[in-house]
Amino acid sequence: MSLKTTDITVLGGGVIGRSIALRLLNAGREVVLIDPEEPGTGTSFGNAGTVAEYAVLPVGSPDIIRQLPSLLFNKNSPIAIKRSAILSLCPWLLRFLYQSMPKNAARNAQAITSLLQGSRSRWEELSSQIGGESLLKIDGNIYLYPNEELLGHGKRDMNKRRELGLNAEILNLDELKKLEPNLNLSQGGAFYFPDGAYMSDPGKMVKLILDASINKGCQIINKAASRIERTGDGIKVHLDNESTMMTKQLVVAAGAYSKKFAQQAGDKIPLDAERGYHVEYDMDEPLLNRPCCYAAGGFYMSPMTDRLRVVGTVELGGLSPKISQHRIKHLEKGAGIFFPKLGKPKRTWLGFRPSIPDSRPVISQSSKGNDIVYAFGHGHIGLTLAPITAEIVETILTKTKAPISISDFSAIRF
Repeated sequence: MSLKTTDITVLGGGVIGRSIALRLLNAGREVVLIDPEEPGTGTSFGNAGTVAEYAVLPVGSPDIIRQLPSLLFNKNSPIAIKRSAILSLCPWLLRFLYQSMPKNAARNAQAITSLLQGSRSRWEELSSQIGGESLLKIDGNIYLYPNEELLGHGKRDMNKRRELGLNAEILNLDELKKLEPNLNLSQGGAFYFPDGAYMSDPGKMVKLILDASINKGCQIINKAASRIERTGDGIKVHLDNESTMMTKQLVVAAGAYSKKFAQQAGDKIPLDAERGYHVEYDMDEPLLNRPCCYAAGGFYMSPMTDRLRVVGTVELGGLSPKISQHRIKHLEKGAGIFFPKLGKPKRTWLGFRPSIPDSRPVISQSSKGNDIVYAFGHGHIGLTLAPITAEIVETILTKTKAPISISDFSAIRF
């Protein structure tokens, strides 16, 4: 069975794909979105909910190189590698180590900073457009350092962010207590990002984007795409049920599943999956007023509607759906540092972040033209970057001027 030719097809129904579809629909384009699951139920649902304009530092840095042995072999490390996946990950890891060298890490930070600028204001505009204003909280975000040694590391980290133009304020324990009176912190300190924002329900926000898109005529196909190919009549998309559809232009925004589609389009992208986790605790009254990140533990604690979500850590190990109970316990134990009486979580979750060795997403036309456009590899900041990514993708499809220089996010940089 073959469907009629459509104008633009978006592969992937997460917050990136959904934001792209809505922006194109607003511009009067015909859009079909393909996703095997209900759009917005993956990593776009399970994240920390932060709009993190301050998240300018790449995962790879000189500090990571120095800490690599302990990071790889300490089971409680915020960055872990599944031993069964080490051989298959070697090419990615070698690129990651190269990008962690001082000059490369500095360049990556500059590129990420340029992409993140204006993220909050773009989300304010988008949330207003879709009726999600009440879900977007403009209360800032906090990084926690529960002893003096970690606070010293944090100061060096914050100096790097300040050099890149970020607004960060150091908080002593009394100042922190005024903002977050329920935190159990008796030494150390914190940094406050007053320009940060967060969503009290990121899954609901993504659903509002979906609803707005459907109201504008977006067709949703809840099937998996298995293959794409260029033909003389456009791009043919093969679906798992053996049907096909034709599209004039295709946007690949399938997150951690995007790699094979880029290969089929002629581009070899070093994309791998980070396995991210969360646990949730139900509660009538929130314990926190804004997301708080324990950087040394690699996780956020985010207040959400009727619950506290503890989310994070990096586990490199592919797309296996098997949950690591050790990573779950790591999040539970970490949350217990700040809330000793928290108890056991009500829910656990595993999702897959699309990770590129240089922490720069691929937002680019394919090497063979703008009939296929890529928008994936956003790592930990996909939610933050969704509106600007949609804006850039529209300019690539229409061959108009992008709002920023996008050469650092090109598919051909590899």
